[in-house]
Amino acid sequence: MFLRRRRALTAGLVTALTMGLAGVVGAAPAQAADSDILAQLKKVPGLTVVSESATPPAGYRFFMLSYTQPVDHRHPRAGKFEQRFQLLHKSTDRPMVLHTSGYNVRTTAFRSEPTQLIDGNQISTEQRFFLPSRPEPADWDDLDIWQAATDHHRLVQALKPVYSKKWISTGASKGGMTSVYHRRFYPRDVDGVVAYVAPNDPINDEDRAYDKFFDTVGTDPACRQALDDLQREALKRRPEMVARYESWAKSDNRTFNQVLGSADKAFEMTVLDTVWAFWQYFKQADCVNVPAKTASTDDIYKFIDDVAGWAFYTDQGVLPYAPYYYQAATQLGWPALKFEHLRGLTHYPASFYQANSNLPKELRSRHQAWPMMDVDFWVRTQSSQMLFVYGSDDPWGAEPFHPSRRDSYRYTAPGANHGANIAQLVPAERTAATTTLQRWANVTAPAVTAKTLALSELDRVDPREARFPR
Repeated sequence: MFLRRRRALTAGLVTALTMGLAGVVGAAPAQAADSDILAQLKKVPGLTVVSESATPPAGYRFFMLSYTQPVDHRHPRAGKFEQRFQLLHKSTDRPMVLHTSGYNVRTTAFRSEPTQLIDGNQISTEQRFFLPSRPEPADWDDLDIWQAATDHHRLVQALKPVYSKKWISTGASKGGMTSVYHRRFYPRDVDGVVAYVAPNDPINDEDRAYDKFFDTVGTDPACRQALDDLQREALKRRPEMVARYESWAKSDNRTFNQVLGSADKAFEMTVLDTVWAFWQYFKQADCVNVPAKTASTDDIYKFIDDVAGWAFYTDQGVLPYAPYYYQAATQLGWPALKFEHLRGLTHYPASFYQANSNLPKELRSRHQAWPMMDVDFWVRTQSSQMLFVYGSDDPWGAEPFHPSRRDSYRYTAPGANHGANIAQLVPAERTAATTTLQRWANVTAPAVTAKTLALSELDRVDPREARFPR
């Protein structure tokens, strides 16, 4: 399944006092930040200050920036593009967190969990080829994990003269993957990595782990059966549901001709997504909301829309994620399920349910097996200062990363989905993960509890903003 859609797991910001982090040893008091930081930023070669917020979060300054990057880092004179990113500035005396969504960047201030835990500064980057950070014209051969990692490397090198304290990189979902790839190619850029719910697909055609996951997820077999029955019932009612789908698409000016080719194909994609999306974004307790097989078509249609979203596989929904699907097709890989319980009800072969199907024909590409095998081997054998967090009920954790024993760790939050984070770990592991992160960042802080990390408004994020398109 492909990562469902949207951005990566992030969080926002208020003040250190609001977050219960005011006791950080050596922390600069909450302030408007260094009075000359704007001047310092303007002196960084290749960096453009696009805007500064007139109403930043208390104790911070907030900037939207861009940085000039080569289109092809192997041939830096062959063309340039502007990579968009944001900066939440606290003090040059505090650590810096390099956050990436793996997709577009938000234009509003927020704080990721590591930034909260170390009371630091934060930059958040937009990935190359996600608009507007796309070369014009775009040669899609320049979209690969090494090129993107080198974007981050150049940005780190440009800003380290300004932010000379420790650096931590982080991201969730595809952003977590991106932080891993950056670490693999440039292991000295940052002092530690916190990767949340990061999928790992070292052998693209070996996907038995996902089928096993859906056979065993949760503790209630009746929940799993109800979801399977829902998918079957939706496919049995295909004619009336597709008619309803087409009617909605027409009224909402949605089309299917540029990518999937028909509403029927988009319908099947969405139905097949539903069980995966349920476990990715909801919890077992939400099984009470799954319509029964005897439910009305209205109820089944609405449930699928609430969970998987009929809008996504329209041209307007899927095209903004073409950079992800291109990467999945060429390097990242994609999980493929057997869907044995749907035999006789699907109209399209298993080969249709893949990344290339979600791309315009001109961007469809062959898969390269080596990059993910290389990353997986490096993480297992040579990585250091890497911390992985997964949710036990998140399908993307079916194939996790396995870090080396070089000051690296992996934790799983019980009952958590694709929004899993340190705050959701059991107390002993939450303390251990927090202590490790703060050690890497060279800060100390009071003991952190789930209550300490209670979200303020600027730290609050809908878990669906961590969506991977699938």
